[in-house]
Amino acid sequence: MKLLRAYLRQHRKGILACSLFCAVFAFTFYLYRLPVEAVFYPALVCIVLGVVFVAADLVRVRQKHAKLAAIEKLTAAMISDMPDIDSVEDEDYQKIIAALRSEVAELETASWMRYQEMTDYYTVWVHQIKTPISSMKLVLQNEDTALARKLSAELFRIEQYVGMVLAFLRMDSESSDYVFRECDLDKIIRQSVKKFSIEFIERKIRLCYEPIREKIITDEKWFSFCMEQILSNALKYTREGSVKIYLQAPKILCIEDTGIGIAPEDLPRIFEKGYTGYNGRRDKQASGLGLYLCRRICDSLGIRISAESEMGRGTIIRMDLEQYDLKHMEE
Repeated sequence: MKLLRAYLRQHRKGILACSLFCAVFAFTFYLYRLPVEAVFYPALVCIVLGVVFVAADLVRVRQKHAKLAAIEKLTAAMISDMPDIDSVEDEDYQKIIAALRSEVAELETASWMRYQEMTDYYTVWVHQIKTPISSMKLVLQNEDTALARKLSAELFRIEQYVGMVLAFLRMDSESSDYVFRECDLDKIIRQSVKKFSIEFIERKIRLCYEPIREKIITDEKWFSFCMEQILSNALKYTREGSVKIYLQAPKILCIEDTGIGIAPEDLPRIFEKGYTGYNGRRDKQASGLGLYLCRRICDSLGIRISAESEMGRGTIIRMDLEQYDLKHMEE
């Protein structure tokens, strides 16, 4: 019905002109006092022929509309088979569309090349910066002083930021280095916690953790990256108290801290790209990328991540390890 109304509205001028012509003929016949039948029968035949013509044309328009509606859902690169040209306007519009498609393709190619150049540059930079970091770590390993421990902790933060850059670059890469296998969850947690051991000791933050004895199907490297980002945030915003790591039924890994918490208005947006919130703006060093990367990686791993927090009481980050989406794919 909507298409019929649009069709009649589009052809209203032609319909009005035909109606006007019929009125002129009828008035002329009336002036010459011709029989009514001489007007009625030709008018009826014209009406029937007109309805047949409109119905046939409406079928053609419906088919064309359906094809254009299907094309509307495609990207510019996928559009290849346009409807047949029925008018001069159709030909002009298809020429305009072809020109726009060509322009879009050129812009996408140029944009992709710039992105690749940037990615290649920063990838090389990340690998180059790892060399002096490793060298400094070796030097500091031979020192057991308060200064050396402080420098080791700051060096670890630098290493984290470098890893964050590399993760961000690889996030939208066409090639994926995810390798899924059965992993020991306790092993991943212990390895992640060990990297923050100096900070836990120096700042006298308690770690509450009991072996979980659980195995999950995941990519160990990327899951460890998420764990380290969450632990880093927990330590960053916890002045005193503890960080707890435990498993909730049925299979939800929780990282809970007794830090300053997250403002209620910030909580729904903490996983957004670049969003730092009130605490991040006070910190001045927050990038707003850590939890965003965690959310993106967890999506790829089939893990649902969420947060619960109360100002002044702390924050709980939950990672649902049931991996419902992966299970659904396997089924």
